[in-house]
Amino acid sequence: MPSLASSPPYSHGFHPKSQDFKSNVCTIDVGGHLFQTTKQTLALAGPNSILSQACDDKNVIFIDRDPELFAILLSLLRTGNLSSKAKGIDLQDLIFEAKFYGIEHVLVGSQSNPSQFEAFNLEKSLVLSLNGRDSPNCMSTTPYGSVHVAHGSKITSFDWSLRKKATILTEFSAVDSLLSISPVIAAAGATDFSGLQILDLEKGFVRETLSWENVTRSSSTVQAIGSSPDYLFSSFESGRRNSSAIMVYDLQGGFRPVAEIGHCEIYGADLGSAIPATKLSWVPSYNLLMASGSHSGPHGVMGNIKFWDIRSGNVVWELKENVDCFADVTVMDNLSAIFKVGVNSGEVFFSDMRNMGAENSWECLGDKRKAMSGKKEGVGCKIQSHNNQVFCSKGGDLELWSEVMVGSLRKTDDYADGRVFRKNLMGREKDMGGSRITNLQFGGNKMFVTRKDQQCVEVWQSSVRGF
Repeated sequence: MPSLASSPPYSHGFHPKSQDFKSNVCTIDVGGHLFQTTKQTLALAGPNSILSQACDDKNVIFIDRDPELFAILLSLLRTGNLSSKAKGIDLQDLIFEAKFYGIEHVLVGSQSNPSQFEAFNLEKSLVLSLNGRDSPNCMSTTPYGSVHVAHGSKITSFDWSLRKKATILTEFSAVDSLLSISPVIAAAGATDFSGLQILDLEKGFVRETLSWENVTRSSSTVQAIGSSPDYLFSSFESGRRNSSAIMVYDLQGGFRPVAEIGHCEIYGADLGSAIPATKLSWVPSYNLLMASGSHSGPHGVMGNIKFWDIRSGNVVWELKENVDCFADVTVMDNLSAIFKVGVNSGEVFFSDMRNMGAENSWECLGDKRKAMSGKKEGVGCKIQSHNNQVFCSKGGDLELWSEVMVGSLRKTDDYADGRVFRKNLMGREKDMGGSRITNLQFGGNKMFVTRKDQQCVEVWQSSVRGF
């Protein structure tokens, strides 16, 4: 028998019956029902919660609320998960109670935590209907799963529980670019309306309009929006479509403009000299901004992918797209890789960011088919990266690409530097097919999908305890 000195410490929630133990116990009367717990458990509610304040009261405090809901929330504080009893409770009722006690953040963390996202376990769990007849143009999410959807001139917002819905009308005839800055603030732009607008989606008004003017002082429209933790990025094109630039704004300093990069002008017949960026993605590990854009000309679709150092305003790496230009492109910071869908072939290609500067750096991950004459297989395909996976739409279906861990790093004919990627088809068979996928976004433990000519948003989710 081990000595007391070598005995393990008491586990969380269990204490010996001593005077110290009794002084550590708090008793709360909720709606006539007594609950006992420890000061440590109540402290998990956070300093702004009325529960943490109850730790300092030596008397039994009375709270005139529902004891059944309190029991579930207390169990949530103890374990970090909702108990099985929560399945019989409406989530909105729990949200109201959690807000009263000041512990909504704990409930959000248990139900919509990004760490709960499981790419191989996603299934269509919900369909969010939209008001009106317009199909979604674009959408944007927040880290814990609230989503803003632009459809026509309107923006509809759903909170993290996807139960609350609010719709506002914008000045745009159609919103083409949308970025969530917070659960209630978003940046929006249109390709036929001048200026980048900062919108308060809760109160329904324009907080600020950000603009860019070229040397001719003509109006400018927004082609893409992106952000980093410190900056907001917007790609502008002049109203005459003869110049473009990317503006950098300070997110922490009232959207003050801090830099202009990539200012280009069209000279003569060289249409490729001022292709505006239509996608902006921040790459944290490299501290670079990826900007990509393309256009269709007499010689086919051409474009470029540039990586900008916003501090110096210089291009660190550029990929010129002359053969099988991208229909869509994404960057995966976790794997130091860029992925594109070829507009001609419809195949997925990979480029290793660790080989910046290398020419002809694209590696085909698909069947390496050649595009049929005159037919662009990749038109309309979307590609997005999330965590360690790449999601690519092909018509109404979704492909999931993941890197395979291999035991050897030897170079092969098929894969550069021994990096191997494999494809899986997403979801259950009954969830797939249908109209062409037009948007893919990720937030919390969810994936959001929109389809052509459908006035709704599909929610794909892994199973979560409690609901």
